[in-house]
Amino acid sequence: MERNNLYPIFLKTGSLHILIVGGGNVAEEKLSFLTKSSPDAKITMVSPMFRENTLKLAANYNVELIRTTYNTEFLNGKHLVIATTDKPDINIQVYNDCRSMDKLVNVADNPPYCDFYMGGIVTKGNVKIAISTNGKSPTTAKRLRQFFEEVIPEDISRMVQNLNIYRKTIKGNFEQKVNKMNEVTETLVSNIEE
Repeated sequence: MERNNLYPIFLKTGSLHILIVGGGNVAEEKLSFLTKSSPDAKITMVSPMFRENTLKLAANYNVELIRTTYNTEFLNGKHLVIATTDKPDINIQVYNDCRSMDKLVNVADNPPYCDFYMGGIVTKGNVKIAISTNGKSPTTAKRLRQFFEEVIPEDISRMVQNLNIYRKTIKGNFEQKVNKMNEVTETLVSNIEE
């Protein structure tokens, strides 16, 4: 049976610099995805052209737009790169350039050329859930995201804040604290199911 071996992480995009290569529909989708999930992300886009909605979105989130064709110099100082052009040879060049410079790269809709996937994300205040289908079915990730957005209560962030305050008051060693928090949160899942 096939298994998803990806390791999920949550990046502090405010302290990283992301490059999107491309300015078409897919680039706009990736920009929208990034800014919705991480409005403080530092993003640069490079493309000879940008869609009108991309221009508006970029202006709202201080995205740097560079109107020219891609070259390797644009990778300097970038941590993550997303290639979205409609020219496969350019996307593969971006991938190869990133590999030679130890940059993490995602070539949109081309899983063999991805170090990471941009899955479905559910955000409710301090709670964020990432969903991955191992690059196999973005539509399934989307449907699961919609499901969890409906199921997770809106006030879950308040509960998390209260648990954080409570956690700081617990006495004892690490194991005792973990056991107490497990006891307190044990009913969380059963309350959501009801």
